Amino acid sequence: MKRRTLFKALAAAAILGGGAGGVWSFLRRPEFGALPEGARLDSIMASPHYAGGAFHNLIPRPVLSDGSGFVMAFLRSIAARKTDPEPPCPVPAKRAALQEPARAEDALVWLGHSSFFIRQAGRRILIDPVFSASASPLPFSVRAFAGATPYAASDMPGIDCLLISHDHWDHLDYPTLMALKERVGMVVCGLGVGAHLRRWGFSDGMIHEADWDEAVPLGADMRVHVTTACHYSGRTLTRDKTLWAGFLLESPGRKIFFSGDSGYGPHFAALGKRFGGVDLALLDCGQYNERWRYIHMTPEEAARAAEELGAANLIPAHIGKFALAFHPWDEPFRRIAAASRGRAFHLATPVIGEVVPLAPRLPEYPRWWEGLAGNA
Repeated sequence: MKRRTLFKALAAAAILGGGAGGVWSFLRRPEFGALPEGARLDSIMASPHYAGGAFHNLIPRPVLSDGSGFVMAFLRSIAARKTDPEPPCPVPAKRAALQEPARAEDALVWLGHSSFFIRQAGRRILIDPVFSASASPLPFSVRAFAGATPYAASDMPGIDCLLISHDHWDHLDYPTLMALKERVGMVVCGLGVGAHLRRWGFSDGMIHEADWDEAVPLGADMRVHVTTACHYSGRTLTRDKTLWAGFLLESPGRKIFFSGDSGYGPHFAALGKRFGGVDLALLDCGQYNERWRYIHMTPEEAARAAEELGAANLIPAHIGKFALAFHPWDEPFRRIAAASRGRAFHLATPVIGEVVPLAPRLPEYPRWWEGLAGNA
């Protein structure tokens, strides 16, 4: 058993072996957040996507395609043998000064996994930031790849809008948000996610919770559309009490779509038709396996979704920083590169931290993942 796997097993045994009181105490720690209640829960219950005490995908699908439960899935993940789950050497990354004035040219920085810094129409936008070395309540579990975290919260400028797609640990990171809290002007998230933020001291006035197909204005000339995704939510074994979502940033002359975590579905074609195409798509295309086929896309599905969105450019997401699935760490890069050949969109694969000028066609980037084995 690998050392990392052994640590996981020991941690699970320690938590479970602590008895009901120990588990209860552990789950009450602030990083687990809170669930909506009271008048806010009453408002959530009015959503057409909420029924029977939980949110539901547009097309009913199980989270795990084989029908297994989460405890069994967790135990299976501990025992599973992974092939090349991490790069053989630190991933390449760059650091740029992100403190330029908001009026600087539109640009994007991939911060690894599903985290993005975007400068668009004079606004600074941060999506699903995770600057911690671990995406888990257990600090020795789900560790970031070496070199994959070149930025800290202190490197961020003032953020006009923070977007949170859902409340899983690799998207809603408690230490990161606590460090960013004083730098953020407003937060846009799905229904119910604000309960976590309020527990963590974010003021009620800065939190804008929205349902699918609703929009939140960012000034007079920009909007954040909260869009459909096919996924699930929860920071403990309590599931689907908060809404998962994607976002479309619309400003004069530019539309950027972020899928959040999502399985493939007809919502991509519907969004492409509704918005008349997008300039850039940031799509989930990693951390997939057969049991998760309804809640994450394969690279081939992401390429299909990009075409159905009418995307001019595609940057793959949910890859390059954490090993959450069983596939080799670089497999999503290899497969999305192959699946993008001959497509109507342009694939761009910058390294973590690289500033990407936003243009009708993004720059060409080398396949940086191919050279890592030789540098080991």
